[in-house]
Parts: sequence; C-alpha cells; structure tokens
Amino acid sequence: MRVSTKQLNKYPWLLRPFFWNQKRKYGTVLQPGLLWGRVPKLFAAVAVLYGVLDRKSSPLDPVLRSLVTVRVSQINWCHFCVDINSATLSKRAGSMDKVEALEQWKESDLFDEKEKVVLEYTEAVTYSDQQVSDELIQRLKGFFDEDGIVELTGLIAFQNLSSKFNSALDVPPQGFCKLPAETTKAAENNT
Repeated sequence: MRVSTKQLNKYPWLLRPFFWNQKRKYGTVLQPGLLWGRVPKLFAAVAVLYGVLDRKSSPLDPVLRSLVTVRVSQINWCHFCVDINSATLSKRAGSMDKVEALEQWKESDLFDEKEKVVLEYTEAVTYSDQQVSDELIQRLKGFFDEDGIVELTGLIAFQNLSSKFNSALDVPPQGFCKLPAETTKAAENNT
C-alpha cells in the first residue's frame, strides 16, 4: 500500500468498535478501514454513508447492489473492492456465475433486463468518456421510481469514491473471493 496503517491501539477508541465488528464479520480488520481511520471524521462519514446504502430496506435488492459495486470496482481497477464485493455478490446470488460473467454482461444471458439497464447506467456514470442520456433515465424509470434512481446513483457514486480511494492507495485484496482468472490476470497486467 502507498500509505501505511497504524497499529490498532494507535487509533482513537471511538473507531475500535468498528474494527472489532469488521474482525467479527470478515475475520480480519479491513485495510481500507484502517486507512480511512487515519482521519476519524472522514471514517465516520464514509461508514454512515455505506450503512445507509447497504441497509435492508433499500429499494435496490442486495444482488443488484452487489452487481453495481463489483462492476464499478472492475472499472476502477480496485483489487480490494473486486475481492470483497465479488465475495458478497457470490454469496447473495448463490453462485460465482454472475461474478465470472460481469465484465461481459452485455453478451450474457445471466442478467435480466433490469440488471442490464442498471449496469449500463453504472458504466455511464463511472466511465469519464460516457454521459447519462435522457433515454437511459427513462429506461431506468421502467424499474425504479425517482427515489430509487437517486439511491442507485448514490450507490454508484459511493462505490466510485471507495474504489478510487483504494485503487489510488494500492490497497491489495484480502483473500475474500477466488477471483475469476480473467479478472485476476487483467488486474495483474494493470499494476
């Protein structure tokens, strides 16, 4: 990593419950959490935003949220994010099939029309050389009300923040998911 983490006992006591929860949930403290934790107010803001976006009452179902987070992570070459978000997607979807097909989602029959529109929107928001069209928003409105579109856009923006942060600081994967060979090879070639 390009910035070091500190020993756990060097972080403010207010952050330690978050780290304890990560260790309980993932078996280890997440490296990005330790980096965000270097600026505790920033850590708190990111944690609250993530909690709102990944809540059970979200209008976006869990598989769809995971598709978005993995796709944004792939685009931004965030090795850590692809790792942890792929593990979450495979758990939520019940298999690795969608994880393995995600980079070629346009050619795959694994994704339904709603997922394809969401992935198209995700790419339009994430790629700097693309723009969101009125026509694309109209297709999204076939699946979501305006609050749902705002939440989807917030999720895409958050994952761009997170994956660009981790990618810039070269946060490595922590071994949560056996990544598809193509993704692993492409990630290695890009480093």
